[in-house]
Amino acid sequence: MKITKTLTAALLASAAFVGQAMACEITLRSSDTHPDGYPTVEAVKYMGELLQERSEGRICVTVFHSAQLGEEADTIEQTRFGVIDMNRVSMGPFNNLIEETKVVSLPFIFRSVDHMHRVMDGEIGQEILAAFEPHDLIGLAYFDGGSRSFYNSQRPIRSIEDLAGMRMRVMQSDIFVDMMSAMGASATPLPYGEVYSSIQTGVIDGAENNWPSFESSGHYEVAGYYTLNEHLIVPEVLVMSKQSWDGLTPEDQELIRQAARDSVPVMREMWAEREQQSEDQVRAAGVEIISDIDKTPFIEAMVPVYEKHVTSDALRDLVLRIQATE
Repeated sequence: MKITKTLTAALLASAAFVGQAMACEITLRSSDTHPDGYPTVEAVKYMGELLQERSEGRICVTVFHSAQLGEEADTIEQTRFGVIDMNRVSMGPFNNLIEETKVVSLPFIFRSVDHMHRVMDGEIGQEILAAFEPHDLIGLAYFDGGSRSFYNSQRPIRSIEDLAGMRMRVMQSDIFVDMMSAMGASATPLPYGEVYSSIQTGVIDGAENNWPSFESSGHYEVAGYYTLNEHLIVPEVLVMSKQSWDGLTPEDQELIRQAARDSVPVMREMWAEREQQSEDQVRAAGVEIISDIDKTPFIEAMVPVYEKHVTSDALRDLVLRIQATE
């Protein structure tokens, strides 16, 4: 039954794509691991509406949500080879490919979401977007990923000692593996789509993510403790295949860049609303929320993580410039 449903969904998505493609000169296929209605998904849809309007119907975007085209690591490769035109991905999966993305994925590198916005909206953010091009990707814009915190099925995490021995899922990034190890937990890299069943069956004890992901994935159903330590504030990035990009006129390239930029404030507004809705739903479900914790031991434990991953003068300078941004 599951295979039949998956196949049906894929066929319907394919039919919708073909139908739209017949009406447009250019139809861009965009991937997202999150479900329909999620702020990043809706932001790319909004970008598509802007493009269709501004190109007088020539350029359209079809968003394949819910990992229809694969999990993030797989879709990155498909985007680099031009199989997928656009992709919304967290910075984490890029860490082993584009070293500049390591810095904005470091634990506690940003003091707040507002601090992250100021950094990524400025010169530093533009420099990092430019770093994607040598890897066959065009960086278009940053979306919010909120602040990430720990959740698990075993016990409340009130201090760093409570993490000892816990098997915690992390994104497939060396930084996140080392972060978790530095806190005394056992890091388990897994695709996002495998987390629910892995917590449910006891393969892992928990994971870490933001309010909307914790809620929309249903992870709160199997993980009854959520600790607001906010160890990561990792931007999301919208990228385009350089192969697809190079096939466009300069005028169409500028239309796409501008539409991506114009989708950012809309995404942020939707994100703020969704965060509150998700928090309300999780609290109503009876999940125990732990908020009164001392972050200092968590921050101090990250010293070896920074030493291991900030290995060049360029990266050290990037860290200092981010920290100096008011």
